[in-house]
Amino acid sequence: LVGRRWFISLADEPSQPDLHTRSCVPLFRSTQRRRGWYSTAGKMPIPSRARVYAEVNQQKPREYWDYECHMIEWGNIDDYQLIRKLGRGKYSEVFEGVKAPMDQKCVIKILKPVKKKKIKREIKILENLRGGTNIISLLDVVKDPISRTPALIFEYVNNTDFKQLYQTLTDYDIRYYLYELLKALDFCHSQGIMHRDVKPHNVMIDHEQRTLRLIDWGLAEFYHTRQEYNVRVASRYFKGPELLVDYQCYDYSLDMWSLGCMLASMIFRKEPFFHGHDNYDQLVRIAKVLGTEELFEYIDKYQIELDPRFNDILGRHSKKRWERFVHSENQHLVTPEAIDFLDKLLRYDHQERLTAKEAMQHPYFYPVVENEQRSKQEQLCQPAINSSSSTVSGAPLGTPMLNATGTMPAVSGQSAQS
Repeated sequence: LVGRRWFISLADEPSQPDLHTRSCVPLFRSTQRRRGWYSTAGKMPIPSRARVYAEVNQQKPREYWDYECHMIEWGNIDDYQLIRKLGRGKYSEVFEGVKAPMDQKCVIKILKPVKKKKIKREIKILENLRGGTNIISLLDVVKDPISRTPALIFEYVNNTDFKQLYQTLTDYDIRYYLYELLKALDFCHSQGIMHRDVKPHNVMIDHEQRTLRLIDWGLAEFYHTRQEYNVRVASRYFKGPELLVDYQCYDYSLDMWSLGCMLASMIFRKEPFFHGHDNYDQLVRIAKVLGTEELFEYIDKYQIELDPRFNDILGRHSKKRWERFVHSENQHLVTPEAIDFLDKLLRYDHQERLTAKEAMQHPYFYPVVENEQRSKQEQLCQPAINSSSSTVSGAPLGTPMLNATGTMPAVSGQSAQS
């Protein structure tokens, strides 16, 4: 199974539709809005603009974001050997592999047949983000000379399946790993890129090393102001309301909704938190928590028309308090600052959600930030710190003690937000 022989024939897999973009300016809108029971009388949706990093790509040279013109530099397929299959997705199959001659571990992602521009987009984005904080590192790109099947070579992460790991995470662990994920999101957003598929499956965690990598950039896209994007992105349970109501002028804030869904599932121990049976039911599940009146306010603000299929299924629901999801098995994870943080992420209106940088400054992460700063200071003052020192609530040395109620104490005299 060495060299070109290891490539799998995926020719029978159907090609996926191209994820195109269009201008959000109503004059150029080519699709006809379907009118639902909540109608805006045929008006065009109001365009939206990202609150941060809106002009990043406009300020960069065209070759940075014009992936269709990108020339791929192909590596040598004979340098790699497959070891075992790790998993498969809609667009690829993933294997553990090694690189000769040192048998260096790597991950080999064999792409299924899709349009060439989609492959170019993923590669260009990975190259642009190479070296970014907690972004998976693309090491090489190879192609079988016979089948022409391309494969991406990545750094290896000793990942623990999230369904097992998340059940064991402490309060501090959850804060720590979400903070690490936010570092990755703020970096990619600052580079003008939306991930568009944030979910536990795409967050690799090596719990022994306490490292995290954001993977699978196959649905990622460059953000351009007033551009209209395909809503067939993200996985159902993590789709933002903007996707479910067919609002195509979205931005980086889509990733923040997905992160909010992850937070909810982690602190409430409910995976997934919004469990819809299809895309329509997904919005209903969200509305049962965030309320229907609030949904109407959102679609009215942006002049969005709901699909008529919502007529019989949406109903009327009041906004629920987050505290109603607390029970004996998760109460040690649901602190006042956790609820406040969650409430600022899971908002219908994408413009009201915290940005990644704002999220990192939330009191929920004060213990992590304080511990990070203390660790850096200790490394400067005492290079040889005793790593065998006891830990508190699963946290490394320097973590603030939990109080009697199991919550984190306020840092620097500031009380938690409620």
